[in-house]
Amino acid sequence: MKILVVDDEKLLVKGIKFNLENEGYQVEAAYDGEEAVERARVGGYDLIILDLMMPKLDGLKACMMIREFSTVPIIMLTAKSEDVDKIIGFESGADDYITKPFNILELKARVRALLRRASINSNSDADSIIKAGNIEVDTKKRIALKNGKTVILTSKEYDLIELFIKNPGRVYSRENLLNIIWGHDYQGDIRTVDVHVHRIRDKLEKNPAEPEQIMTKWGVGYYFKE
Repeated sequence: MKILVVDDEKLLVKGIKFNLENEGYQVEAAYDGEEAVERARVGGYDLIILDLMMPKLDGLKACMMIREFSTVPIIMLTAKSEDVDKIIGFESGADDYITKPFNILELKARVRALLRRASINSNSDADSIIKAGNIEVDTKKRIALKNGKTVILTSKEYDLIELFIKNPGRVYSRENLLNIIWGHDYQGDIRTVDVHVHRIRDKLEKNPAEPEQIMTKWGVGYYFKE
């Protein structure tokens, strides 16, 4: 999933980006309303987190302009808490509203809820199919295919390949994958990640000994080749 975070407070953006990337999202940043509209027009985002008070173009105007060409879910951030501001935000096209300062856990919960709602509201099965070479995943049915044939994967194996194929080129450390797929409270061995990566290579790569898509970045981690 691809998320755009827009706020002129660069430190805040950095913190949000770090936390969402740890959840497995691909996150990009912008720092004013005009840039937000430009990126939304061409970026193909699944969700936008948009601050209310920004230079060049405020969040309300940016939201209204984005709504002219996109139905992407938008969460509005603001330092104001009055009900009238929330109403204005919703009328401008925002889907949700969160007041600063906020708990990052609450923001992540709202992100998940909006993305889940957007997925449920999608009527096109084609939107759930992601293809890369001879590998494809169906995110609605949670299945993977190789050369058009379904491959039996465990839940964690599927979670890994979906994460990789949704974020081509991004390198994940073993620690990062352990946190994203197994959770921060997982007490098992970090080599669990290696075992699962080797298994999905065995099942999905043409030649697991010389993988062409599920790659290793030596000394860093794993990634899906673009």
